[in-house]
Amino acid sequence: MDTYEVLWRCLFTEEARTELETMVNPNGNNNISMIELTNSTYLKQGYNFWSNLYGDLFLTRYYILGLGFGATIVIGFTYAFLMRIPGVLNIMVWTSIFATIGIFFAAGWYAGDTAKTWESYDSPKYTEDEVRYATIASYVLYAVGGLLILLFLFMRKRIQLAMGCVKETSKAVLAMPTIILFPVFQGIGFMCFMIAWAVYVAYLASMGEFTTTEYGVGGYKISVRWFEFSDFIYQSGWFFLFCFFWTGQFILALGEIIFAMCFAKWYFSREKSRVGSLTVISSISASMWYHSGTAAFGSLIIAIIKMIRAALAYLQRKAEEMDNGIAKAILCCLQCCFWCLEKCMRFLNKNAYIQCAIFGSSFCKSSKEAFFLIMRNAARIGAITYVSGGVVFVGKVFITSLTTGVAYFAISEQLRDELYSVIGPLVFIAVIAWFISGMFMGIYDMGIATILQCFVADEEMFDDDQMYAQGSLKAWVDNHG
Repeated sequence: MDTYEVLWRCLFTEEARTELETMVNPNGNNNISMIELTNSTYLKQGYNFWSNLYGDLFLTRYYILGLGFGATIVIGFTYAFLMRIPGVLNIMVWTSIFATIGIFFAAGWYAGDTAKTWESYDSPKYTEDEVRYATIASYVLYAVGGLLILLFLFMRKRIQLAMGCVKETSKAVLAMPTIILFPVFQGIGFMCFMIAWAVYVAYLASMGEFTTTEYGVGGYKISVRWFEFSDFIYQSGWFFLFCFFWTGQFILALGEIIFAMCFAKWYFSREKSRVGSLTVISSISASMWYHSGTAAFGSLIIAIIKMIRAALAYLQRKAEEMDNGIAKAILCCLQCCFWCLEKCMRFLNKNAYIQCAIFGSSFCKSSKEAFFLIMRNAARIGAITYVSGGVVFVGKVFITSLTTGVAYFAISEQLRDELYSVIGPLVFIAVIAWFISGMFMGIYDMGIATILQCFVADEEMFDDDQMYAQGSLKAWVDNHG
């Protein structure tokens, strides 16, 4: 029987599975069928969800690296670079909105057209399930495109207002153009970590002891082997998940501190013409030397919360299997509570990093100062932070949609016949693209938040004639805050 190699395992092709089913049940006897094998531990060897996902990710590994990381970095860098040019912001934002909507409608049309093509074959090349999934995917993409139209219509005033806030941040980015390069190094660092992490996880997934069972069917003996994992391997899997959470959050946290320090130095400079690329370099060295512990501590808090949420998700799945309604309700409430806690801690961490960058204080002291600063100016900071998120959100959606759309067409054209499903790799690429696009758009996100906090601190520490704020910034904050 034909097989192919995935993660050093031999898996049956679709033709081999059909031949095996014929051997198992030559007369159509309902007492012996592939359904029985499907419900047995046989499918744990290669046909359950996770094994198919591992196989698809392995086959598309070069597309994930090239598009998920490489293309996203190029697109994100270009997008962030263009946003700093005066007069281009309005064009880019609205072009991004229409392009994002167009990507979803184009992908929906392509998925629907593909499903019709598959269905029209005289000798079916694809299963009915695959045709149905492609059709459903087409409807889902059309629906998402329609929802985006409604969302952007509802947010149009908010987006227009947010552009004014981004323009002030663009002045700082224009003075420090090399700041746009830092997310590239962040993306490369995250890619290097992901490569090493994926190799270790792949090896971990291949560990365990073989167990062999023989099935006597229709005069044939079929030997089936599968892995049995020890408790140590399961514990190692949780450890690697924690490493993923902590390292990813640390990379983001250190970047936020560096960005905050760059913008704080720009704001509290009387001679802004002296602020330039050297400011970025000095901020990077100072942040890594003095504030790496702050980033590690803040990211550890988020990683712990994420691990608790992952454990709750595991327990939720067990409760689903046991069909325990009370346990499902309790776990769902806990999951919501920890989701809210994670959002609150992210917001507090972000503002603590800004305080740390401005005053050089420790994480705990910075958190306290940031909390009370925000409480004293809740209406102003809340309103401007709310409206400034529009442009950042549009940029992240555009970069992620464009990268995922390109990946969908590339993988469908080149590897469609070799994959169990294109959805797994696309989701993986979309997650990576969203993560990396967040690094690039985080420049403006942190820039807006830092300049606002600097302005509030400036107001509280100095009189009007001694403030560092420029006249245009002060007028804009007063009008919109």
